[in-house]
Amino acid sequence: QLVNHGISEELLERVKKVCTEFFKLEREQNFKQSPLFKSLSDLPDGQKLENVDWEDVITLLDHNEWPSKTLGFNLHFRDTMAEYRAELRKLAGQVMEVMDENLGLPKSYIKNAFNSGGEEAFFGTKVSHYPPCPKPEMVNGLRAHTDAGGVIMLFQDDVVGGLEVLKDGEWFDVQPMRNSIVINTGDQVEVLSNGRYKSAWHRVQAKPDGNRRSIASFYNPSMKATIAPAPQLVENGGVGVEAFGYPEFVFGDYMSVYAEQKFDPKEPRFQAVRAM
Repeated sequence: QLVNHGISEELLERVKKVCTEFFKLEREQNFKQSPLFKSLSDLPDGQKLENVDWEDVITLLDHNEWPSKTLGFNLHFRDTMAEYRAELRKLAGQVMEVMDENLGLPKSYIKNAFNSGGEEAFFGTKVSHYPPCPKPEMVNGLRAHTDAGGVIMLFQDDVVGGLEVLKDGEWFDVQPMRNSIVINTGDQVEVLSNGRYKSAWHRVQAKPDGNRRSIASFYNPSMKATIAPAPQLVENGGVGVEAFGYPEFVFGDYMSVYAEQKFDPKEPRFQAVRAM
């Protein structure tokens, strides 16, 4: 969890406010009327909903249409989130430079790899809410997975918990720290670092009380970027996937595999993309 990250407290407080209000104004009622909500309500005791997540999500990009039901509020939401996304994009660059240095790679190595293939890297922000769940033992907030992409910066709720990370075979709570940014590395950083950085398994538990807010920004390779272990880290001895090492591949090909196997073990994904 990153503190002293340079993003103003005033901006972070505004982000929390507009995202919470946005859910109440534009999403909460629809969620309560959704097939997911009804399915859980009708589920007999002792059973569990599989292959679904107790999560409401929108994705913000630079050029897509943002929510607009409540026009006056939407302008405030749009301006605040555009300002926040600009700050997070800069922070991603700083984090990647620290990773370069830690790995002994030239400055901007990871960023340049993500921007290869003639296209700019992808930068998106996922605004999620995990509403109070009447039967939290019967559904996942978000199923366990690793992230497909590069550097993920999560601004999680500082009151309602639920985020867990897998370490040494055990699940641990990621205790909320006010106005910190949780840094997570995705599968592409694992490959580029030849396994020195691992993509982290994580999940979110549904909770009976509170409306958990989660704002995750992803700095990912362009779909045409070629990803492979940095030659310096292969020469110096890496800790790649046992028995076969990490493959070289185009990120768009990896995403086509990941879309079908997101919640499965990651090693078969590397195997599958090698064969493409």
